[in-house]
Amino acid sequence: MAAQQEPRFDPSGRFKEALVFAADLHRAQTRKDTDIPYVSHLLAVAGLAMEYGADEDTAIAALLHDAVEDQGGAAIEARVRERFGDRVARIVRDCSDTAEEPKPPWRARKTDYLAHLPDVPPDSRLVSACDKLHNARCILADVRQDPAGAFAKFRGGREGTLWYYRSLAAIFRDLGSPVAEELGRVVAELDATAGPGG
Repeated sequence: MAAQQEPRFDPSGRFKEALVFAADLHRAQTRKDTDIPYVSHLLAVAGLAMEYGADEDTAIAALLHDAVEDQGGAAIEARVRERFGDRVARIVRDCSDTAEEPKPPWRARKTDYLAHLPDVPPDSRLVSACDKLHNARCILADVRQDPAGAFAKFRGGREGTLWYYRSLAAIFRDLGSPVAEELGRVVAELDATAGPGG
């Protein structure tokens, strides 16, 4: 029997605190146009990040990656910094395409987000790539079930959403992200499954 490896961090400590904090922060939020609790996405992203080697701060940031963007902007960023430290707050901010309310136009936000990815540290890129991988998998599952209607819930529509995920896959590949190969595979399958535009 193989010797058991020591965990990279104690999941009963700060990570557990972050999990409770994230679940409380997003308690009224569901996945877009579903009744699926939003925390399912946060858990999936944190799980992927840990599978790709995240340390404790990075895994905590994965749980909280949408806190600034969806739950209160700068005020929430300050709470994250106070509870979990500067590094976690910085990763969360790097993964947010805006802290403004109301949010700027969709295409401008996404273009700016793509442009900033090469300038953020590898820990932020890891969380971002895991977030985009989980989202791409969910979009692919939706397209398989409802090819005609799957993109209706996205502000970018079919063409904008496909453009954004193709762009993400290319950038993460060029940056050498450990998630790039899987993200590229899912995005290619999404492209093929979506078929030609209508």
